[in-house]
Amino acid sequence: MIDRRHYRWTELWLLLLPSLFMLVGMTTLLTVQSVLGPPCAPVTATPTGNTVVTTHNLLPPLDALTPAFGLIAALAGAHILLNIIAPDSDQTILPIAGMLSSIGVLMSLRLGPCIGQDTSNLGIKQLVWVIAGLIACIATVRLTRDLRWLRNYKYTWAALGIVLVGITLVNARGFSTNAPSRDVLSIGPGGLSFQPSEILKICLVIFFAGYLSENREMLASAYFQIGRLKLPPLKHLGPLLVMLGLALLIFVGVRELGLAILIFGLFLSMLYVASNRPMYVIGAVLLFAVGAFAAYHLFSYAQTRVAIVANAFDPNIEPNAGYQIVQGLIAFGRGGIFGTGLGMGKPYFVPASNTDYIAASFGEEFGFAGVLALIGLFMLLVYRGMHIAVRNRDSFNQLMAVGLTAVFALQTFVILAGDLKLMPLTGVPLPFVAYGGSSVIANFIIIGLMLRLSENTA
Repeated sequence: MIDRRHYRWTELWLLLLPSLFMLVGMTTLLTVQSVLGPPCAPVTATPTGNTVVTTHNLLPPLDALTPAFGLIAALAGAHILLNIIAPDSDQTILPIAGMLSSIGVLMSLRLGPCIGQDTSNLGIKQLVWVIAGLIACIATVRLTRDLRWLRNYKYTWAALGIVLVGITLVNARGFSTNAPSRDVLSIGPGGLSFQPSEILKICLVIFFAGYLSENREMLASAYFQIGRLKLPPLKHLGPLLVMLGLALLIFVGVRELGLAILIFGLFLSMLYVASNRPMYVIGAVLLFAVGAFAAYHLFSYAQTRVAIVANAFDPNIEPNAGYQIVQGLIAFGRGGIFGTGLGMGKPYFVPASNTDYIAASFGEEFGFAGVLALIGLFMLLVYRGMHIAVRNRDSFNQLMAVGLTAVFALQTFVILAGDLKLMPLTGVPLPFVAYGGSSVIANFIIIGLMLRLSENTA
């Protein structure tokens, strides 16, 4: 039962923010549609040049706000259950995840009718994934009351993640060495699919945290030296390198280079925290640079991606290949400081506007201020994750908190850098905001683990 002395009042008040954002956003979107017509319909004008606006009821009917009420109910249910099963866990993480999820659902509702005939209910699907993710989050909190079983079966979790992606490789069809391919595994004849890589990230965090916590002292010690680089015994460093190599090899095989960068950055962050040796990071980055140079010359796909970024505005170099990048930058620029307004822009002109370029879609209608606020939410989430890590005294819990937080930080950096033409677009989803069931559910599982880790610091 709920203990009134430990009721999560801070979380309750903070959950009002995503609730109000969803209600105001839905009301605004529906009102704009009632005034200007369907969201993707061209605006007509009179012969004199005046815009024709057909006004109906300015306020939307109550049943049109069902998605907003559904998300609010799901967040309220998660809040009540956390009061029962984890009353002392962090009270800011769920509201931050809820706010990001409300942005994702709202943008899916706005973009769904505009990007294809089969996407009119895109927002409802995203809402269903968010609700499923919240259920997975609460289930994770409940099942991890004792984190020792995660640590004890670290090799099992790592093997599970590798097997999942290995199955994807075996079942891949139409594989080409010169073209990208998603690590998508289809289930049954109904078209249901998921990305095993989303689960692999969590499995590798558990493995790295378990192994590094057991060998922390050995990894921090130096037994032999290569130049200025002092290394621990290979028998302790070897398993880490093998698991990292397998993960990166699999992702290079399925052309998910963005996830390879994510896994590598995850490994470096956890290794640095465990060993407190900057030279490990420097050496690993140098090796990665050599590997990236080799991959660039071995895979024509990598050369093409770099050429597209470097010459996106030059149609003579890569004809029409830079269209997506250019349209994304135009969307960011069109938004200005405060945006065109929800439902009043044309973000659907950008290919993959609901997935890879969801940040550009959001930036066009909410402006530079909205993008800063979005980045601020991710920074708050990373701050709370690192706060949990600092307060944890157990080595395994500390390393796992660092790893899980690094997943959010690296994903956000990689996708935003790709959208802004700072690096090749990798296809890594923006956590909670980009459309996709696998990503949303995996992210909420991470939130569940962070909530359990935070309770152990109370």
